[in-house]
Amino acid sequence: MAEENILALIERIRPTLKRGSLNVAQAVLHDPAAIAQASLADLSARAGVSEPTVLRFCNTVGCDGFTQLKLRLVQSLALGAPLAHSELREKDSPQTVATKIFDHTITSLDWTRKKLDQDAIAKAVALLLKARRIEFFGFGASGIVALDAQQKFPLFGVPCIAHQDSHQQLIAASMLNPEDAVVAISNTGSTRSLIEVVRTVKERGASVVVITGSRSPITRYADISIIAETLENTNIYTPTISRLAALVVMDILAISVAIQRGAGHLRDVQDMKRHLAEVRMTGVI
Repeated sequence: MAEENILALIERIRPTLKRGSLNVAQAVLHDPAAIAQASLADLSARAGVSEPTVLRFCNTVGCDGFTQLKLRLVQSLALGAPLAHSELREKDSPQTVATKIFDHTITSLDWTRKKLDQDAIAKAVALLLKARRIEFFGFGASGIVALDAQQKFPLFGVPCIAHQDSHQQLIAASMLNPEDAVVAISNTGSTRSLIEVVRTVKERGASVVVITGSRSPITRYADISIIAETLENTNIYTPTISRLAALVVMDILAISVAIQRGAGHLRDVQDMKRHLAEVRMTGVI
């Protein structure tokens, strides 16, 4: 069984610690990266306690000495900010909520990045490069990602359209050809109507890229599945992390396709952006 993230563990048991150990815990949580490089004497000084107190704290958190504590700190930092810091509580101030949500978001996106299958990304880019047109399908938060992708059509370099209505999705899917591609976005991957639409896409011979949060039912009908796994926490609030992860994946796909289309295409995109900038500046004093 994997060891618990040491930072999450310290955060969890902090309310139960006596004064000396509590001082050590607070010193570690305040700057874990520095403690991971510090000496026993350094941590003792930072916490304002004796070295034996630091060693007792190490034992309390399940470490056989200070060296093991530092090793586990390094392992925890490799995963990003501890999720325990991001658990929202009823008494949290707006400032605390802001800090915790940023911590949780950064940690989860780092988790997604580390687990992302780069081969799947490369295959999806190659597939989209060959497409005559690209349709983006999604509902709810995933529908917002689809709409954002539609805005990136200059990067993809072919006609792009997003559908959020299930009837419109089915109509569009039924009219596709083998030269076309669909990008279906669903964090759960278990929405029945979207699965039915993707199955229709496959029956029409078009290609399917799926962006989802896990190896879910919709991936059965995908030519390429991009798993954007996140660390969701919906106990108190509905997070936007899965949406952010999917948006980042869409950016990766769009920019990669634009680069693969060559310097001429990139010049066209830059020219388009220049014209947009000129329009935005019109009338500005």
